Amino acid sequence: MTRLRQLRWQLVAAQLLVVVVGVTVLAVTADATGARLVADDLRPLAAAALAAAAVGLTTSVLLLRQILRPLDEIARSSERIAAGRYDERVAVPASDELAAVADSFNQMAAALEAVEARRIALIGNVAHELRTPLAGLEGYLEGLLDGVFTADPATLHELQHEVRRLHRLVDDLQTLSNVEAGQIHLSPTDFDLVALARRVAAQLGAQTPAGSVTIDVAPDDSPIVVHADADRVAQIVLNLVGNAVRYTAEGGRVTIRLRRDAGTACLDVIDTGIGIAAADLPHLFERFYRVDRSRARASGGSGIGLTVSRHLAWAMGGDITAASAGIGRGSTFSVTLPAGRS
Repeated sequence: MTRLRQLRWQLVAAQLLVVVVGVTVLAVTADATGARLVADDLRPLAAAALAAAAVGLTTSVLLLRQILRPLDEIARSSERIAAGRYDERVAVPASDELAAVADSFNQMAAALEAVEARRIALIGNVAHELRTPLAGLEGYLEGLLDGVFTADPATLHELQHEVRRLHRLVDDLQTLSNVEAGQIHLSPTDFDLVALARRVAAQLGAQTPAGSVTIDVAPDDSPIVVHADADRVAQIVLNLVGNAVRYTAEGGRVTIRLRRDAGTACLDVIDTGIGIAAADLPHLFERFYRVDRSRARASGGSGIGLTVSRHLAWAMGGDITAASAGIGRGSTFSVTLPAGRS
């Protein structure tokens, strides 16, 4: 605020300086041309100087109101935002230049408010996700202490399962934190995406009960070379295909389709599963967002696999998108990656 007061007086002084310089130049010019200034000539000159000073002060006041009032409001609002009031907004003035500043300030405030909302939601979601396995552990431990359960292999296996769920959640959160901060290490090389897709399909096929869900690979006749980190791409594909299998009913099918596009390679994971509602599609890649919350929690998912996968794809110069025709009509997740040298 002190700086705005300084600017106010600087503008007034600048206007008065223009008046003083103008009167001085007029007097010097008259003297240089040989026109001697007598007492009768000074009165009109003084009146003109006073009139110019009055006009200068008036215009200064009007200009100050037009410029400094919006700036003063922005300064006060920024102090309130710094104090945590992220719903603060400023009025947009009529001046195009100041309107652009006010619009930019309001956009910044809206972005900060959204970040704060996501931070609060993240804390709540993490607490919720931790509460589920911790409640399971507490129940088993209380049962052991009360003699309801015995320390047999079955009970210890359930305890181990809950501990592993906690471990996976912590690992996923650490990975998400690193990838969002740009601190994840990537080793991009040229490799065949078709071969990688076949390995993932074979790995998950071996873990899927026979006859439950069929996993197919539909590659081109020739290899599709991409330039990316092979381990991270495998992590993405494992997550997408694993999700597809999880949300596809027995007897369904998951297809990994590979294709080329202009300068990129595309991998589509297509399933015949439960599908995705149009209202859910924009939120799929948000942290902890689940389409089917009960089934996802029962399977032990952390709810941030898609978030991690998309950030990994972005880090490698690619992207992930999702599409679905609606509930019960399956879904398609498409990964794009930079093409490599064939």
